[in-house]
Amino acid sequence: MKQQYSPKDIVSSGLCIGCGSCVAQADTHGVDALVDFDAQGQLKPQGPTTWFRKESESFTQTCPFSPKAKNEDDLSVRLFPDAAQHNAGVGRFQSGYVGHVAEEDFRMQGSSGGLVTWVATELMRQGLIDGVAHVIATQDPQTEGRYFKYRISRTEQEVREGAKSRYYPVELSAVLKIIREVPGRYAIIAIPCMIKAVQLLRQQDPIYQERIAFTLGLFCGHMKSARFVESFAWQLKVPIQEVNKVEFRYKDPNRPANWYNAMLTLNDGRVVNRDWWHLVDGDWGAGFFMNSACNFCDDVVAETADISFGDAWVEPYSSDGKGTNVIVVRSPVVENMVSAAIQDGRLQLKEVDGAFIEQTQAAGFRQRREGLAYRLTWATDGVQPIKRVAPDANRPSKERKRIYRMRYWISKWCGRMFWLARKLNSPRVYLSWARFAIAVYHGLAYHQGDWKEMKKRYVDLKA
Repeated sequence: MKQQYSPKDIVSSGLCIGCGSCVAQADTHGVDALVDFDAQGQLKPQGPTTWFRKESESFTQTCPFSPKAKNEDDLSVRLFPDAAQHNAGVGRFQSGYVGHVAEEDFRMQGSSGGLVTWVATELMRQGLIDGVAHVIATQDPQTEGRYFKYRISRTEQEVREGAKSRYYPVELSAVLKIIREVPGRYAIIAIPCMIKAVQLLRQQDPIYQERIAFTLGLFCGHMKSARFVESFAWQLKVPIQEVNKVEFRYKDPNRPANWYNAMLTLNDGRVVNRDWWHLVDGDWGAGFFMNSACNFCDDVVAETADISFGDAWVEPYSSDGKGTNVIVVRSPVVENMVSAAIQDGRLQLKEVDGAFIEQTQAAGFRQRREGLAYRLTWATDGVQPIKRVAPDANRPSKERKRIYRMRYWISKWCGRMFWLARKLNSPRVYLSWARFAIAVYHGLAYHQGDWKEMKKRYVDLKA
């Protein structure tokens, strides 16, 4: 194993998530680097060859997928030494809760129970932070070349503009640059791998250590590519150039929370939408448009964040269309803030244990534990990742192995088939492939191989 790595090593091995950490560091040394979309709609670092190919100790220790970087267990011991509880999947934590925000309209504004925006807003209300780095929709996506990006918000109204889930690639380099240049105390909202990148940077750089006061993590299944939105447009038969706004999970209190509905708003104000189960690539577990690095992540619940949030995907919560959060609290400061709000009736939360939290994300943990252990035995090229699970080809059943291989195959070829369809200006090339892929996947998952039956169950399912 190499002692040091370069950005090229990680990118060419399929382990780059596009977080922007390396580009933020390059900027401090006057290197003109950036993060931009590759041919398959995933964000990747770009810059001078002398930087991109240069092996360095700093990059090796701060890239979240570097085999030499500290893992989540190592980081959480240092970050949360007084955490009272520990769970194999959830990590170290103070307390866990399930419920929702009871005050104002936070719950209805969010995709789930409204707690992510509430916590960020409450930190600002109490004067604990000066700004929040979070994802917002771009005002002019056709000009900016993306539908979502990171921004630092400094008012409650600005923070609340970032509510709802964004299944779209984003990166941190621009907001990290602002944090270095503008003194203050900041909170960052991000998915697990990006929270890990932030914590690794904080260990290396005293400016980030001082100014990034709180980290708010989001439970994560995987990161989608930007082509996911284009696929929506193809299937809803609207030109992507006319799509002005994307909502991945339109909220309807009269429908179960796990009945996702994709909604596109066009430049002329028209709105088109479709339930995810009517989309050929709408089965999240199948791995369509998944970043390759996600195949080698073992953190589902943002174990290094001060507080992390997910959806409570167990009954009776998953049927509640208003949305319900499950949260993991690790910071004593945040724990005191949440406890006080529960006492005041501002939050309606019930305490739960680590086993319950794991249960709400059962599929994600199976993919990131048993599935990861199996993938580590065959699916890596170049840099070999070192994870907290050992390679294991014996534990999964033959049926599970087939599912893991099919999911990996879908994630690997989805972007390539979409690229080809774009090149040929023929959406049918991708959509036909996707229909075949999901039929095979469902045939494996449900022990049925009949294409017509799979199509009927998936495409013609009625609410």
